[in-house]
Amino acid sequence: MVTDDVGHARAGARTAVSPSVSAGEELRRSLSFLGDPVAPETVVRAGYGGALLVACLLTPVGAALTGLPVPVVVLVALTAALGVAHLVHEGPTLLAAARRSLALGAAPGIVARAVLRMRITPTTESAATFAASTGEGPLADSLAEHVRRARGHPGSGFESFAAEWDDWFPELGRAVTLVATAADAPPGERPRSLDRSLRTVLDGTRDRMAAFANEIQGPATGLYAFGVLLPLALIAVLPAAATAGVPVTATMLVVVYWLVLPGVVLLGSVWLLLRRPVAFPPPVVDRSHPEVDGEWWLPVLAALGAGLAVGFVGSILLPPWSVPLAAVVTGIGSGLVAWFRPVVRVRNHARAVESGLVDALYLVGREVGTGSAVETAIARAGETLDDETGAVLADAVRRQRQLRIDVRTAFLGEQGAVADVPSPRVQSTATLLALAAREGRPAGGAIVSMASHLEELQSVESEAKRQLGRITGTLRSTATIFGPLVAGVTVSLAGEMGGLGATNSQSAAVPVAVLGPIVGTYVIVLTTILTALAVGLENGLDRPLVGYRVGGALLCSVWVFLAAYVAGGLFV
Repeated sequence: MVTDDVGHARAGARTAVSPSVSAGEELRRSLSFLGDPVAPETVVRAGYGGALLVACLLTPVGAALTGLPVPVVVLVALTAALGVAHLVHEGPTLLAAARRSLALGAAPGIVARAVLRMRITPTTESAATFAASTGEGPLADSLAEHVRRARGHPGSGFESFAAEWDDWFPELGRAVTLVATAADAPPGERPRSLDRSLRTVLDGTRDRMAAFANEIQGPATGLYAFGVLLPLALIAVLPAAATAGVPVTATMLVVVYWLVLPGVVLLGSVWLLLRRPVAFPPPVVDRSHPEVDGEWWLPVLAALGAGLAVGFVGSILLPPWSVPLAAVVTGIGSGLVAWFRPVVRVRNHARAVESGLVDALYLVGREVGTGSAVETAIARAGETLDDETGAVLADAVRRQRQLRIDVRTAFLGEQGAVADVPSPRVQSTATLLALAAREGRPAGGAIVSMASHLEELQSVESEAKRQLGRITGTLRSTATIFGPLVAGVTVSLAGEMGGLGATNSQSAAVPVAVLGPIVGTYVIVLTTILTALAVGLENGLDRPLVGYRVGGALLCSVWVFLAAYVAGGLFV
């Protein structure tokens, strides 16, 4: 009895300390999609707790440091607290949206693999299993889960898979439904139904990307104007503001250029990325890949060596205020490039193999259609092609002849020709060639159709990147050249005008030794955000690609900024 009373007392205390909260259905779905073990109610409570903490901290700190009226400080603190609560509550939804964008980029590949499998073995169960097992990412994992649940029950898993993704990509649902119905179609009508299914998902992807490219033209221009042009213009008028008696302090500049402006650019970038309907991420490569050097100390050594070298040389050639900025940024950029270069090298090889698959499959398919064995057709294609794909085919043929193994083992077995090529497209192509080797001459038409489908997939991806190329090209050039160039010249100009103003009116602006690091840091932050945005718009927020591109952009931008500052001092 006493134990029960104690239990009820503890339950009552928990209820009093942690009041009940309600979580929206969208938050629950997002957490479920992310596979996060955190309960939705915990996220809601964390948002409220974070808001309370921010409000309690910012109010006294802001009043003590800024000297602003207390009502203004309270208003700012409450606004920041509400922003923190909203960010925590919407964070899982934003992450889920970004992950879905990456996942849906694999939709054409999922349908294409199912279609190709149906051309060889017209059963929906084998098509669904093949499409899921030869892919990677959330979409393939989702299909694999539906296939597992459908075992022992009517259906292949395509139906429930289409229903799950219908809210975000209806064309995918229609496409896999057409694949499923093609199994029951007469043999003469089946190819037409399969072609329609692939055309449905390809047209849907193409239309969505075209609409997205048109939609973000205006917002991207606004981000460019308010994130680059306006902040740099404000730097140029600082000396005039000081001469006119307008108070401009280093604290004010730090708040504006390190917090407010980067926050605006970051929020605008997140909004643009979340608007993207689909993304085409590069092949997934981790540090366990045999061709990726896993020794972490090499990039660290490169970062430290580059930073120390720049610090030593810069102390002789550069202005004193710029030496820490140049050393730190050069070290970080060098470290990022050194860390992610092996991953990028493996991906470039995978992309090179993918680019030649269409020609290889056309050659193999025509040979097989005329009665040649698949093994012979692969050997001839390897001799004909002089690119990375030809080298892979020749390697597979050599392994097969030396080890007396079948086509599948030559390609995908241990130490196989494409075993370490991290591309679902290459892996599925090798698997289908192995299936064609068992089917013989009737598979020749399926292989040629496979080549046509891959060509269409590559065309959709290339067209999407071309549509976004103008925007992403502007972002990259702004991040690495234009922004740092204008910022360097502007800081140099502000320094010269500030010195003149101090001589004539005894009202000096913020000195260059303070203004330079503030603006230089803003340039570096701007470079990081805009480069990540450009990569995200083209390929999704892939961590290795973002890290590699950001590292190279940092190395370029910091030295353009400093060169522009030095040149501005010589000519102004």
